[in-house]
Amino acid sequence: MLVALTVAVSVAALALAAWCGFAAYRDQPTKDWHFIGMAVVSVLALAQLVVGIVQLARGEQADEGSVIFVSYLLGALLAVPAAGFLSLSERTRWGSVTVAAGALVLAVLEVRLHDIWGG
Repeated sequence: MLVALTVAVSVAALALAAWCGFAAYRDQPTKDWHFIGMAVVSVLALAQLVVGIVQLARGEQADEGSVIFVSYLLGALLAVPAAGFLSLSERTRWGSVTVAAGALVLAVLEVRLHDIWGG
């Protein structure tokens, strides 16, 4: 798997977590700009999913198994959109906290994906 893409997704997720965490600190709900940031992180996670599936289709193997690898890729893809959807129902600072938590989960999933692939 591409290490550069994993690092890019992780850094973008941590930046989103810091940004939404700062919004929560300032007692603000998620705003349109936050959703644009979530979209950028989600597009990176989608690119990672495509690259991972292409590599599996080429015959490369994850150290801990392809099923676990694809499951983590799908979880990484859905972590931020799920948090964003939940933040729409909570239009207080806790919506921002939810997105920050989802972005932190994505960063942890990225570390685990790296380990599963054989990093």
